[in-house]
Amino acid sequence: MARHIYHCPLRWADMDSLGHVNNVTYVDYLQEARVDMLRVHAPAQGGEELAEGVVVVRHEVEFVRPLVFRFAPVRIESWVSRVRAATFTMDYEILDVLPDGGRQVYLRASSVLTPYVFSQERPRRITAEEREVLATFLEPAATGGSPA
Repeated sequence: MARHIYHCPLRWADMDSLGHVNNVTYVDYLQEARVDMLRVHAPAQGGEELAEGVVVVRHEVEFVRPLVFRFAPVRIESWVSRVRAATFTMDYEILDVLPDGGRQVYLRASSVLTPYVFSQERPRRITAEEREVLATFLEPAATGGSPA
């Protein structure tokens, strides 16, 4: 399957005093893209819990270039690069596609996530249904754009 594409609006409140997206805000953008991928546009039933019932184990973020405020949304591509028994890794690129087809990347990131039972305050394993949903977005890390 192709990477999931989310068009994220830039909000004036997301900017720092220089008009760049604040570094902390990028992580919010990644969360918006992840929820859009797993809940709004999931290819099959079974991923709903992954949209809301996960915790982040680790984020790795590579800031490539500043993103300045404009009224056009920015493109976020997201995909799954690894699925394990109780964790999965999502990779992301925040970018613009240029008129000549080139890509201007602002950020590359990777998030390790684990399903979590909030009522019991404990992680859990990925179900077979969730594994199937994640597999539709699978692009192994060797071909993905995640940071090292």
